[in-house]
Amino acid sequence: MKGLYGMADAAFGDVEAQARLLAKAGACCVQLRCKGWGRARIAATIEALDLPIPVLVNDHVGLGDGGHLGQDDGPWTGPGLWGRSTHTLRQIDAAVAEGASYVGFGPVFPTGTKVVGRAEVGLEGLRHAVGHSPIPVVAIGGITLDRLPQLQQTGVPAWAVISAIWGATDPLTAARAFSPGELRAAPRP
Repeated sequence: MKGLYGMADAAFGDVEAQARLLAKAGACCVQLRCKGWGRARIAATIEALDLPIPVLVNDHVGLGDGGHLGQDDGPWTGPGLWGRSTHTLRQIDAAVAEGASYVGFGPVFPTGTKVVGRAEVGLEGLRHAVGHSPIPVVAIGGITLDRLPQLQQTGVPAWAVISAIWGATDPLTAARAFSPGELRAAPRP
């Protein structure tokens, strides 16, 4: 997990087109966030993609190359790369004990993409999480290009971005800006 953690979100349009754009831009992986979609539709989307980077599925175990779970989504029971959204150091410890491959941590900044119902952890909170976690941390929540240098100074290896890419006039250029060349993904094995 280094650089842009791509988020293809059905709330922002065509998930397949978004996933392909994120892979082209150099994302380290792509998470399909398809709230309200059934397993069959998600599986068909994954099959149509055939991307050179890992495809993770939000909230669905056993699809793609792995997945991502929230705090209330139960245990991970499948193979592959997987992570859990966390908001405290205690939640990071629990995710590590479960065998998570990485943790999403935040929200770092205020976000308009999702009602989170909790205060932002801020840059200092993120810095503590990065120092505390034995597995990679992905920064989540309110990440913009203007905030990226500050974010990188915390030592966080990866960041998930939604609105700053899908709300941009040119999403490919925006995604590439979040994926510096030295952090671009290598193809999956």
